[in-house]
Amino acid sequence: MADITASMVKELREMTDAGMMECKKALVEAEGDMEKAVDVLRTRGLAAVAKKAGRATNEGTVFTVTNDACTEGAMVELNCETDFVAMNEKFKAYASKIATAALDARAADVDALKAATIEGETVEAVLTDAIHVMGENTQLARVAVVEGDAVSTYIHGGGKIGVLVVFGLEGIEANADAFQAYGRDIAMQVAAASPVAANRDMVDADIVAHEKAIYMAQAAESGKPEAIQEKMATGRLEKFFKENVLTEQQFVKNPDQTVAQYTEEVAKTLGGKIAIVDFKRFVLGGE
Repeated sequence: MADITASMVKELREMTDAGMMECKKALVEAEGDMEKAVDVLRTRGLAAVAKKAGRATNEGTVFTVTNDACTEGAMVELNCETDFVAMNEKFKAYASKIATAALDARAADVDALKAATIEGETVEAVLTDAIHVMGENTQLARVAVVEGDAVSTYIHGGGKIGVLVVFGLEGIEANADAFQAYGRDIAMQVAAASPVAANRDMVDADIVAHEKAIYMAQAAESGKPEAIQEKMATGRLEKFFKENVLTEQQFVKNPDQTVAQYTEEVAKTLGGKIAIVDFKRFVLGGE
């Protein structure tokens, strides 16, 4: 039997909000496997979808940039050792410079970005300079570059969360103020509500299968006929989609309508069509 430590119980509780004793029992049953323990709690109805692990303690900032046409965007996460440095304007200037390099180079990953040049020097050299100037270990954690008919961005908490959203447009200018106000609303929604996908078709099949298995196990606990169990599981899966798919979520600024309904309303007002294509969401210290 795996040793169940107090820190493991604490971690599971932080992920699920379940009671300490229930968390310990679940870990014992799962033989110390954290993911299986979450499923045990969910099957018993003692936890909802587990919170995404936020155990990483990196300081730093997430920074976004777009081109003037608002059709391309880049986002980087730059890590340092202390919050004091992360809040420094010089550090943020380094993040801005590196994000701009990512956009210019269409960098596919961290290695490609480090090799990219800006103002006559490589990003690798910029990072080295940052270490010397800021006096702390400074690391480029990740990068995302997107393009589409339109791109909108949002930064929350002074760089704790960053979002890029890609849109498809017809009859609407990407850099129009009215559209960008809407785009910022959608990016803010992604930051606040942490959806798993832009639309239902984009939800990973493995996630859907895993959720369905959990809901079937929950339904089986009811002891009701199999046909009823299937309906119960299907209903819970539908609720999962409504809570975790961006277009189906309640709009945070007006819960009386969904994001899809808000999008349709704005498109009609602007005299065109809007489709939410995809998004990228970085949480400082995340994966």
